[in-house]
Amino acid sequence: MQEIKCPKCGEVFQVDASGYAAIVKQVRDKEFEKELSERQNTFQTEKAAAVQVAVTKVESEKDKEISALHAVLETEQAHRQVEIDKIVSEKDRELAEKELEISRLKGELKLSQTSTDLVVKNALQEKETAILELQSQMHLQNNEWELKEKSLCEKYAEEVKRREEEIAYYKDFKARQSTKMVGESLEQHCETEFNKLRATAFPNAYFEKDNDAKTGSKGDFIYRESSQDGVEFISIMFEMKNEMDTTATKHKNEDFFKELDKDRTEKNCEYAVLVTMLEADSEYYNSGIVDVSHRYPKMYVVRPQFFIPIITVLRNAALKSLEYRQELEVVRSQNIDITHFEEDINDFKDKFSRNFRIASDKFRKAIEEIDKTIDHLQKTKEALLSSENNLRLANNKAEDLTIKRLTKGNPTMAAKFAELKNEQ
Repeated sequence: MQEIKCPKCGEVFQVDASGYAAIVKQVRDKEFEKELSERQNTFQTEKAAAVQVAVTKVESEKDKEISALHAVLETEQAHRQVEIDKIVSEKDRELAEKELEISRLKGELKLSQTSTDLVVKNALQEKETAILELQSQMHLQNNEWELKEKSLCEKYAEEVKRREEEIAYYKDFKARQSTKMVGESLEQHCETEFNKLRATAFPNAYFEKDNDAKTGSKGDFIYRESSQDGVEFISIMFEMKNEMDTTATKHKNEDFFKELDKDRTEKNCEYAVLVTMLEADSEYYNSGIVDVSHRYPKMYVVRPQFFIPIITVLRNAALKSLEYRQELEVVRSQNIDITHFEEDINDFKDKFSRNFRIASDKFRKAIEEIDKTIDHLQKTKEALLSSENNLRLANNKAEDLTIKRLTKGNPTMAAKFAELKNEQ
């Protein structure tokens, strides 16, 4: 038997081992529950604090890196803007100088017009005098001109006869050629004329047959030329057309404009030139270099004798714009660099966001595991409390157990216990 003193009244009473164990267990369970509750609260507080510290740290590092990248980008943009402003200011200064030069030339022109009027007046008077003298001399020279005219007529008659013989020869030559050979002879003529001047006038030019028929059609020749730094400043698609004089169906030059423009676009050429012998009697095409840009952009029609001049004219015009093309190429490369820089920043942001998302997922999973552990501990606690309740009920039943209850309904056991009591 154990003695227990009440802390309130001071009375000492005895309890058996089972009752003492029940009291100790009751005190221990209350302390355990209290300590478990305190630890649970402490853990929740520490968990919330750790989550807040981790989130704050990650956000701080991300803000620092983004701020650094923004600073670098702003510095680079400022440098680009300074360069652009410098180029613009130089162009403005050149424009101002040109305007001053124009104003000066206008002033000189105005002064020269006044002096020119006087000079013209004097010159008219001198010319009138000279005309009178020339009229007197003309009468003397008429006989001489008549003699010269006669000799020239005889000379040109011989020249016409020789030309007619050449025309007859070429007609016979064309008559002996097929339609394809007639066209090829014009191509060979143009190629030969270009190769004569290739080494001296066009050392860096590309002039070759167009053999690429992937799109279903092709031109005859492609001309390209680039500067020393690799910037292409001119490209021309050439088409040569000729036909026999005896061909039944006569083609017109405009029949080939659409196909030539299509070839120019597909082969990425800037200009298109039709070298033609068609419509030989047309004054329009016989006048020289014919611009047909009103029909198709940057297209020209020429006779074979203007094959080299058209290349020279277009090439010289393109050379004047080469400086602006080079500047445009530099600006394009700068824009590409800025684009790549922005792409790198966006790529960094995407990777950083991905890593942050993965870390957040893992952090969330860890918190879920902790919550599961807490739930498991809570269920364990409930199971222990349930066991304690069953033990208490069993203890109460044990304490209520007496001899009277044991012998109730059992007269034999009651008699035995009565005999034992009488003996005592």
